[in-house]
Amino acid sequence: MTILPVAPVGRVIREAGAERISESASAELARILEEYGMKISNEAIALARHAGRKTVKEEDIKMAVDIARKTRD
Repeated sequence: MTILPVAPVGRVIREAGAERISESASAELARILEEYGMKISNEAIALARHAGRKTVKEEDIKMAVDIARKTRD
């Protein structure tokens, strides 16, 4: 069970060019997006705390994505 609803995730796949999408494909992408989102969120929270803030800002999210990309490469 994921937090992200499956139907909007299916629309993302359709927007990318798919003609048909199985329910399980949408559910799997939702699971993966949620997992990646949690990783990014945790890093962004750590960055905000390091900066002495309780509020996660856009810049924290962007920096967290950059960090995730660098560790992936």
